[in-house]
Amino acid sequence: MADIAVTAAQVGRIFPEKDEVHTVILEESVTAGQVLYQTTTGTYGLADADVAARQQARGIALAGGGAGQAVPLLKRGFVEGFAVSGLNADARLYLSDTAGALNDVASSTLSVTCGRVFVVNGKKVVYADFDWLRQWA
Repeated sequence: MADIAVTAAQVGRIFPEKDEVHTVILEESVTAGQVLYQTTTGTYGLADADVAARQQARGIALAGGGAGQAVPLLKRGFVEGFAVSGLNADARLYLSDTAGALNDVASSTLSVTCGRVFVVNGKKVVYADFDWLRQWA
């Protein structure tokens, strides 16, 4: 399993007019580019494929913040800032066993699909598409 490196300062939307973004309240500190899940109280924390309650990935934080702060969460859309240049275009991306990370191998504890690698204007980027209706277990 290979976690995808992310440069928080470079995390950004590519087609903001087409994205689905929601403002969420954090349960814990996060950095831009980390994958979040929704807690039973409605706040958001770091998603993790090997922790049962945290497997319900809901999106990618577009900004960092601490507990109680509001940040934008990308549910669906193109985002840059991830080191995916070495991956094949159309490669699937999954929730990692590392809290808040994506990886390129489905062999995490639970294979939670989070998106794919796409080429936009000659550059490989992440297309995120989080399934809010599916129960990952």
